[in-house]
Amino acid sequence: MHLFFKAAIVGFLTLAIIIPLALIGNIVGDRQAYRAQAVADVAQNVGGAQTFAGPVLVVPYVEIHVPVTGEDGKPIGKAERTQERWVFYPEDLHLSGQLPTSIRTRGIHVVPVYQWNGDVAARFEATIPAAEPGVRREIGEPWLSWEFSDPRGLQGTPTLSVNGASYKLQPGAGYRDGNGVNVRLAAPAPGSVLKLQTQLAINLRGTQTFSFLPVGRDNSIDLSSNWAAPKFVGASPQSDVTDKGFSAHWRVSSLAANTRGSFPGETALSQRGALPEAATVEQGVPGRISIGLVDPVNAYSSIGRAIKYGLLFVAVTFAGFFLFEFLKRLPIHPIQYGLVGLAIAIFFLLLLSLSEHFTFGWSYFAAAAACIGLIGFYLVAVLRGLWRGLGFTGLLTTLYGVLYGVLISEDNALVLGSALLFLLLAAIMVATRRVDWYAVSASRARRPQPLAADDGVAS
Repeated sequence: MHLFFKAAIVGFLTLAIIIPLALIGNIVGDRQAYRAQAVADVAQNVGGAQTFAGPVLVVPYVEIHVPVTGEDGKPIGKAERTQERWVFYPEDLHLSGQLPTSIRTRGIHVVPVYQWNGDVAARFEATIPAAEPGVRREIGEPWLSWEFSDPRGLQGTPTLSVNGASYKLQPGAGYRDGNGVNVRLAAPAPGSVLKLQTQLAINLRGTQTFSFLPVGRDNSIDLSSNWAAPKFVGASPQSDVTDKGFSAHWRVSSLAANTRGSFPGETALSQRGALPEAATVEQGVPGRISIGLVDPVNAYSSIGRAIKYGLLFVAVTFAGFFLFEFLKRLPIHPIQYGLVGLAIAIFFLLLLSLSEHFTFGWSYFAAAAACIGLIGFYLVAVLRGLWRGLGFTGLLTTLYGVLYGVLISEDNALVLGSALLFLLLAAIMVATRRVDWYAVSASRARRPQPLAADDGVAS
């Protein structure tokens, strides 16, 4: 078979492997959807991913612009009334508590849940502006408000004290539609200073992710849990993580967080999206700090990224076959190329199915060992030699090892993948730098083809 015609066939087979890889990619998407449904089912009973914010002090008022009096002593125009509000944030905010976790299962899917046994202390020193000349203000009763995403997770009745006095909380954000708790305070006088020391004790359950907004001028957060693999998104804490859990401390200034500018808004926290499971950067709610109780190396996202390297695996393997075939004059049939390519594709399906029952590392090892063993056994016969087959098996083992390093290192995946491509291309170029491809092609074309069983035999 002519060199370039055979190269075209090998190229076509390489591209044809995209079809099973794409089908396996679709299966990964389906399994992710099933897991999302399992998480949603657990959240129906426990509560979804929680974002906690507060307290904020919201003081409503009506501003009345007094009309100007004319020469005849009668007012010119009508008095204008506008609804306004002032939003005050804590000077100091200290959020603390335990975050014990447990596991809920839905089919094969494991969903971590938590209960925050929280204590939120805040200090306010809010100056109520005095009325300007020509303007009269009617100040209403302020709301002291705390918000959280899912009220289904609220356990028992939160307790609140303001300046040492107990208050009965009401459901909802109060000053706007949204989930949370609030309390109304006595209306302040214009020009007065509201000095409040608040203490809220709350038990809040949720699923997978717990987030909070540091709305104070100076924020101190102390949280601990029995979860051994936390994923911190947002401001980085001082943390102590062991196999028995973690203890984390944040100290965040309002100058470093853009929370105050985005929190009041018109959209309540319950209407904002939860942090995606695979997210590494907060984008939906500025300033939000999150603790993810999920595997930092997400199996589905890792398998999805691995499939992107599937075509590279097939191309490298086929390139090795192609060079071996023409440099060693050892014919390899296109069907043999195709079978090896399908075996590589099946690796990703095995990895997906095993990772739903075992850790990603052990699943990868088992799937890789099975596929490398099968391909190695097959290549000993295809390449007509034990050492030749073992040589290609070693190449595949190296490739799978490098891919695993790429997958478990999310931050360095691009640079490692690029380096892998460069090294493979460099190896091929170095190995074939002295090959006269015209001579190899001509020699291949002149080589006599084997006779069929009945050619040249008289009847």
